[in-house]
Amino acid sequence: MNDFQAIADRVEIEALRGEFTDAAMMRDRPRLASLFTPDGALHMPNIPAEQIGREEIRAGGERLQSQWDFFVQTTHPGTILLDGDTATGRAYIQELARTLDGRQGLNYAVYHDRYRRTAEGWRFAERVYEVRYLDTSPLAGTAPHAVQGSGTTPADATAT
Repeated sequence: MNDFQAIADRVEIEALRGEFTDAAMMRDRPRLASLFTPDGALHMPNIPAEQIGREEIRAGGERLQSQWDFFVQTTHPGTILLDGDTATGRAYIQELARTLDGRQGLNYAVYHDRYRRTAEGWRFAERVYEVRYLDTSPLAGTAPHAVQGSGTTPADATAT
């Protein structure tokens, strides 16, 4: 593999990780599931949740998101180790969330990833979510509720 291919692979994998966070934040579960290989797996022992295959990942995500009042996830770049058409890596996560039943908190976590090059581009073969820090103290702030399906807040919608 030449250096240009390695650079392109790294950029594509980083874009994949960003796409995952965007799909989660926009509550676009079909898109999120499409970022996995057909036999891909999402393991979240701290939740606990284990989903294998795109349909389970989509359905499991819908079950989780139906419990949210709000959810904010930011992803920070981590390592990527390329090995031909496969790769491994880590992404570092910060999340704020409140569920409809009032549970809330801030956490820092790590996704331990396995990636595979497919005809669709790089996809997750596996993501393992590991919480490293959890603070369940009441959150000081609030989240304005978005206009359903638009991704904008009510104030944004009236300004246009």
